[in-house]
Amino acid sequence: MSERAAPFYCPYCGDEDLRPSEEGHGAWECAACNRAFRLKFLGLLTRGLRQDTTGGDGI
Repeated sequence: MSERAAPFYCPYCGDEDLRPSEEGHGAWECAACNRAFRLKFLGLLTRGLRQDTTGGDGI
């Protein structure tokens, strides 16, 4: 079984200086903006991807 994926950047400031937090599974700390956040996978959507039916650029 593989390891879980780590976030590539902070969702608040966009910096890449992230470290796992001591708060537990899925918790991360950003050294750039001094914020802590938690990521959680909710599940797969049953409806799947929606198709673009406008036939162009969406206008």
